Amino acid sequence: MKMYFKTAIYSLALISAGLIVSSSGCRKKKDTIAKIYVKDEFSAPVQGAQVVLKGQSTTTPSQPVVLFDTTSTNMAGEAIFNFNDVYQLGQAGVAVLDIEVEKGLLTGQGIIKIEAETTSEQIIFIQ
Repeated sequence: MKMYFKTAIYSLALISAGLIVSSSGCRKKKDTIAKIYVKDEFSAPVQGAQVVLKGQSTTTPSQPVVLFDTTSTNMAGEAIFNFNDVYQLGQAGVAVLDIEVEKGLLTGQGIIKIEAETTSEQIIFIQ
């Protein structure tokens, strides 16, 4: 009888520990998005502007850029980038990226800090 009781307690302890470990490690990650709003000198949205996001090397000598993405703005002057493949759960940060925008002869630039599991936004004016 004592042996059965000890076995039951050990089994219950192992099952409880397994449940605690498995339930705390299965959090679904949220989207990590960057939105760039492109506006002209009158603050009007610019449709069809090319938006480039790229990382800069922080090592010496400089290494090739590892993060580079480009898209065009929609009718609302917005370019949307998804960084779900770049961000991993538990990672401290995602990236600080240079923004380059061009539409015809108009250009603009800026910087955006991509925050994990949020929508990071930046407005770029082109002139």
